[in-house]
Amino acid sequence: MKKKSKKISYISFERYLAQQMKNKAFRRAYEEEGRRLGIAYKILQLRKQQKLSQKELASKLDTTQSVVARIEAGQQNFSIDTLEKIASAFKRELKIEFVR
Repeated sequence: MKKKSKKISYISFERYLAQQMKNKAFRRAYEEEGRRLGIAYKILQLRKQQKLSQKELASKLDTTQSVVARIEAGQQNFSIDTLEKIASAFKRELKIEFVR
């Protein structure tokens, strides 16, 4: 006896994401995570541009290398104080804007 095989239908990630983005709570969380990762990536870029190791940056921030690793991975929440310290370590000014 031959078994009928069910055809499994897959959707692309883009289509799945578009469906999920219709949910306001999901969209808000997705956008917040995107901003957090954007900041984390910028910190990583600045560190590499200045040819600093994570350990060297951690020393400037008076923290540990593992904290810097979490910051760069977007796994650490940033306080304004932390961002100010990071900006100072890179000899930069922190600028926060409210935009539409």
